[in-house]
Amino acid sequence: MLTISRLDQNDARKLIEGARAKAMDIKVPMCIAVTDESGNLLAFERMDGGKITSITVAQDKAFTAAAARKATHEYNAACVPGNLVFGIHTSMGGRLCVVGGGLPVSVEGAVVGGIGISSGTPQQDMDCAQAGIDHFLKG
Repeated sequence: MLTISRLDQNDARKLIEGARAKAMDIKVPMCIAVTDESGNLLAFERMDGGKITSITVAQDKAFTAAAARKATHEYNAACVPGNLVFGIHTSMGGRLCVVGGGLPVSVEGAVVGGIGISSGTPQQDMDCAQAGIDHFLKG
C-alpha cells in the first residue's frame, strides 16, 4: 500500500499568492496553475491581462512538472534533435510541455504537486514559479 502526500487547497493558494506577488513585482500579468502530484489541476488564476493562450500552457507546464517530476526547462535543454529524448514534447497529445515555467513542488524529497506559469518570457515564468514555491515553503 502507498501513502501519498499531496497539496491541498490552502497549499495551492499559497503557491499562487507567491507567484502572483512576483508577477506584480515584475509587472507581467500571469496565468498560474497548481496541480496535485499526478498533474491534476487543483487551482488556477488568470491575472487581469494574462494571455488567453497561456491558460492552457500554464496548466500543461504544471502537469508536466508534477507528473514527470521534472522542471519543464530541464526537458527543454534535453529535447534537441539527436538526443534520445527528442520528440517527447509530442507525447501525451502534446500535453507534455518543454517550455520553461513549470516546476515540481517537493516536500521532504517527495513531489507533492506542480506549479506552471505562463504569459511572460520563459525566464520570467520560471522566476514566478520559483517565487510561488519559496512562498509556500516559508509556511
